[in-house]
Amino acid sequence: MEGLKRVIGVILIIIAAIVAIQTVIEPIYHTSTEDSPYSSTWDIINPLSLISIILGLIFGYIRMSRAGANSSVQEFVAANTQFYGFMFVAIIFLWNWFGISDVGAGFTAVDGSLRSMIWLLFDATLPLLNGALGIHLLRSGSSE
Repeated sequence: MEGLKRVIGVILIIIAAIVAIQTVIEPIYHTSTEDSPYSSTWDIINPLSLISIILGLIFGYIRMSRAGANSSVQEFVAANTQFYGFMFVAIIFLWNWFGISDVGAGFTAVDGSLRSMIWLLFDATLPLLNGALGIHLLRSGSSE
């Protein structure tokens, strides 16, 4: 199990780096148009983001469930913040992803600028959560 935790930690850190780098460099190489507001690179990154959210929810829940009465206040707060942070990004990610797909084509309550703002919020939050959980899994995988 310890080896699996370390592999998952590395995967989360790699996905965190991919999302963070793409978020920063996309405005440099992609010219947004009405038909193509985002680069096609996100079509590859979004499924990776979903995988990292699922892994984050699973391992975040495990960490949170172990942070009980015998753990420090710092570990309790960190574990709960991490798990509920992943819940938050899961909700906004899926809402936005379904909204731009063919599934949500009939939902017109929001415009493109709001969706772009939500993507930016997601793209800034996911790397922090992934990186923190990935480092936790790498460092403390053998001590749990």
